[in-house]
Amino acid sequence: MSEQDTAGATGSRRLSARLAAHPSVRAVLASRAAGAPAPRPPVIDADWLRALCLEAGADDAAAVSLDHPDLAGEREHVLAALPGTRSLVSLVVRMNRDNTRSPARSVANQEFHQTDEQVNAAARTVVRALEDAGHRALNPSAGFPQEMERFPGRIWVVAHKTVAVAAGLGVMGLHRNVIHPRFGNFVLLATVLVDAPVSAYGQPLDYSPCVDCRLCVAACPIGAIGKDGSFDALACTTHNYREFMSGFTDWVQTVADSADAADFRARVTDPENASMWQSLAFKPSYKSGYCLAVCPAGEDVLGPYLDDRKAYLETVLRPLQEKRETLYVLPGSDAQRYAERRFPHKPTKEVSGGWRPPARRSPDSTDTR
Repeated sequence: MSEQDTAGATGSRRLSARLAAHPSVRAVLASRAAGAPAPRPPVIDADWLRALCLEAGADDAAAVSLDHPDLAGEREHVLAALPGTRSLVSLVVRMNRDNTRSPARSVANQEFHQTDEQVNAAARTVVRALEDAGHRALNPSAGFPQEMERFPGRIWVVAHKTVAVAAGLGVMGLHRNVIHPRFGNFVLLATVLVDAPVSAYGQPLDYSPCVDCRLCVAACPIGAIGKDGSFDALACTTHNYREFMSGFTDWVQTVADSADAADFRARVTDPENASMWQSLAFKPSYKSGYCLAVCPAGEDVLGPYLDDRKAYLETVLRPLQEKRETLYVLPGSDAQRYAERRFPHKPTKEVSGGWRPPARRSPDSTDTR
């Protein structure tokens, strides 16, 4: 055999002499020759995994098999993100309740963003430990950034709420937030994908922590949550996500359509511009989130509501209902009619929501602006 053919072997595959002489390759081969590395565990111990998640910063965690029937809609997307995924690990990090309830949006939004960073960091730490144990693992973002090239389609890699419910960490409430049996809906979620089964999986709750108070219905300023269980997702995103992707698109369209600075200032107020700048400079601001703020469900949360419901309404619900703020609505929508009837002290503003591109001008248009 020529020198070019003589090479180190790994298994039944031969390496070229040039590759075999590389210092990194030589180090790996020498390590293998000195003793076989410990094989990765074929099944991840559930107790070890839960302890790992809690040590990483999660307040609760449970695993669920990708074969769970409630995850059928997630399977294709999960396998595209991490081929070979066998299990999903749901992580819960709780939020500070009074921060989340504050009518001052800076306080509430900071709580959302801080918790979001914490749950992302926890998931990343879990992935590192799983990799060190010999597994392939991946943690999609708990919130933004997401796969915006798919917008306005499915921009998320995995549906964290769906996974958490299947793993037994809560039940979806009327407000479309997951209600944890202990922490209530004051939680943010993350998911870890891993290429191995877990020795024990979480079981869905056999009851709902929701106490059917309908305070989320009363708190929503644009009527997105119906007493009958209906949910107007477009109304919710148009207002609450005003300073996220779709609202930003609408804001940019307003800039483009304005004749000059005076026209723009007639369309967009100084506080609106300042708020958009703040979202761009720091992190996007949620305009509401009141459904989550008023929810009394969860063993750690429920006490004050049970002790004095009138006081709970006065201190938690009323400040949000009475807050004077602009409500963003689509023209002629149910949300617009609801807001104007139910909250006349909250001015409404018609927006496109950024969901549709502006109408094309005709080729013979004489508008040269």
